[in-house]
Amino acid sequence: MITSLQHITTHALMISGFVFMMMLIIEYLNVLSQGVWQQWLRGGRWRQYLLASLLGATPGCLGAFTVVSLYLHKEISLGALVVAMVATSGDESFIMLSMIPHQAPFVFILLFFIGIAAGYVTDLFLDGKISQNAICHTEFHVHEEEACCCFPRGHIIEQWTRCSSSRGILTGTLLMFLFAVVTGQLGPASWNWIRITLLLLTSIALFIVSTVPDHFLEEHLWDHVVKAHLPKVFMWTFAALLLMHILVNHLHLEGWMQEHQLVVLLIACLVGLIPESGPHLLFLTLFVEGAIPFSIFLASSVVQDGHGMLPLLAESRWDFGKVKTINFVVGLLSGLVGYLSGW
Repeated sequence: MITSLQHITTHALMISGFVFMMMLIIEYLNVLSQGVWQQWLRGGRWRQYLLASLLGATPGCLGAFTVVSLYLHKEISLGALVVAMVATSGDESFIMLSMIPHQAPFVFILLFFIGIAAGYVTDLFLDGKISQNAICHTEFHVHEEEACCCFPRGHIIEQWTRCSSSRGILTGTLLMFLFAVVTGQLGPASWNWIRITLLLLTSIALFIVSTVPDHFLEEHLWDHVVKAHLPKVFMWTFAALLLMHILVNHLHLEGWMQEHQLVVLLIACLVGLIPESGPHLLFLTLFVEGAIPFSIFLASSVVQDGHGMLPLLAESRWDFGKVKTINFVVGLLSGLVGYLSGW
């Protein structure tokens, strides 16, 4: 059991490190762009569907938050919101890229097209109605009032002479992660594309942490990525891996799940209703281990949306309930089609 715990911990650390670096890089790119991609959603219905699906498919919660904000501002239709929430996997996207790098792009593409179809049908039957409870103070902040100089040439050495604790901790942690990957203590034991990708991402993350100004480091990387996301990612990942290990290796429920796939499908869709990043990881790990088929994993991916719906829950419980109900139906139908097709 101790050996299993060590393996689970090591695997969780590797996945969490990958997620952290991907989130860090996307946060960096988002601030560099000053959120201009938010303006692209304001247009015709099919343009809304296409761009909402693209934003939803973007790993992390930024795209989903943006779509919710625009919906609450009466800028897009309910169907466009459904599109984004079907397409999104929240922070789990990063973990999917880490655990199933070959299948993850296929899942994202499927969610992309399922989301567009679900959004179109939603607007067709609901006449494209938007929230009657829409208000105008839920926005995704990109600090547009500040001209972000993410590479302050001439001030980088000065920043290191008065190095903050957060910069030192992040740099030291990334260097240790880099050493662990190079020596094979984390990630693949031999050199392959996964190890090379981890090294490349770690190098980019080190460059960002070493050069960004203190404001960006503290507010965007430390407060948002490290403090708000990283602990939850690690705990959920560790819990999912541990629970999967117990279910399959100790309780021997793999056979039961194979024999009662429709029951597991319903459970997966119900769990997907939880507006939180993490529960979906259980079905991801079960799929990776071959305990459940792709159809159940797809249904879970359709229904769950990370915590992208939390801003809508805070502002309009009625609209939140409508979107989650639609997602549940779409996920259940997707899973049933996959099940009947032998996926």
